[in-house]
Amino acid sequence: MKSFSSPAATDLSRRRFVQGIALGGAVAGLGLLRPGRAWAQPAHAGQLPVLTGTDFALAIGQTPVNYTGAPRRATTVNGSLPGPILRWKEGTTVTLRVSNHLPVQTSIHWHGILLPFQMDGVPGIAFDGIAPGETFVYRFEVRQSGTYWYHSHSRFQEQTGVFGPLVIEPAGPERYPADRDYVVMLNDWTDEDPERIFAKLKKQSDYFNFHQPTVPDFVRDVRQKGLSQALAMRKMWNEMRMNPTDLSDVGGYTYTYLMNGAAPAGNWTGLFKPGEKVRLRFINGSASTLFDVRIPGLKMTVISADGQDIAPVPVDEFRISVAETYDVIVEPQEDRAYTVFAQSIDRTGYARGTLAPRPGMEAEVPAMDPRVWLSMQDMMGAMPMGSMGMAASRTAWAPCPAWT
Repeated sequence: MKSFSSPAATDLSRRRFVQGIALGGAVAGLGLLRPGRAWAQPAHAGQLPVLTGTDFALAIGQTPVNYTGAPRRATTVNGSLPGPILRWKEGTTVTLRVSNHLPVQTSIHWHGILLPFQMDGVPGIAFDGIAPGETFVYRFEVRQSGTYWYHSHSRFQEQTGVFGPLVIEPAGPERYPADRDYVVMLNDWTDEDPERIFAKLKKQSDYFNFHQPTVPDFVRDVRQKGLSQALAMRKMWNEMRMNPTDLSDVGGYTYTYLMNGAAPAGNWTGLFKPGEKVRLRFINGSASTLFDVRIPGLKMTVISADGQDIAPVPVDEFRISVAETYDVIVEPQEDRAYTVFAQSIDRTGYARGTLAPRPGMEAEVPAMDPRVWLSMQDMMGAMPMGSMGMAASRTAWAPCPAWT
């Protein structure tokens, strides 16, 4: 492995990431709800399989992928990364038969779903896990609606591909109806064995942090803030035994950031007609990455947080932490493409896609914002500002990343 302090190595990683390749994953859309047994919408360019109904068959196995030019094997659900979009309806009872085709134990946890603990899918707590060659049947009543997701709770299978979106239709009419409805699932992919990454972090928590404070940084802060404030800043972080530039446990040197299973060059695209209302269901299925999300040229209106409808809040940008979901409405009026841009909090890479009136269109990808020190707001969250603790221009929530 090349030295982590090598600028050349970091620049090479960034170029590899920014360019990306369009192999290894598919892109996600949403199908229409149909009653009865689950049906699969065939996958094609621009869409993952969508399973709807009340009876589902899911198989966890290994699938070849290639996101960086190096072939790897992912653990996947029904052969896709992310796994298929599962569409349920509030008030129904769903049955999910999950078969394990791996040589090791597996599981699926239904993140944020109200259900009996035996169905929660966490080995050692809810059940024993799903042994190789076995099938476990999950069955429970759907008691809520909104945007959620599912993922493995066995070792590091979530990091290697066992995750997917959940979209639950309300029993009654949608509070915020839209003309189009898309999932936008973000995640961080690594070619390295996640077990090795975790072992490095256990030995040295800032192993992957290349952006330590320097003497020039101190001189700059003295000029801008004065000597006493520059020293106070460093004293505060030293007392907390934390690094103010350690914005992410693992960054773009190791991770390739995906949107709906596509690297940046893969360019997931959601279509619209000018004047339509488009609902985007953002899900952060990453292992450790926080993203700042914006769509240059479009105002977003947040209508749901973690599956719960909220009073609409217009924003230009929001921060989405690990396992969070936000639903937003956008209303593009112009006959042009817009970039959906999700930059990692440490500004070492990004995921991107496109909203466009026609396939094949692209918009300019914006430059990443400058890297900044963590603030108390980043560490602890903000004081309430309006109906959801969100400023008018961007979210104030910024919890710390955590490996799961």
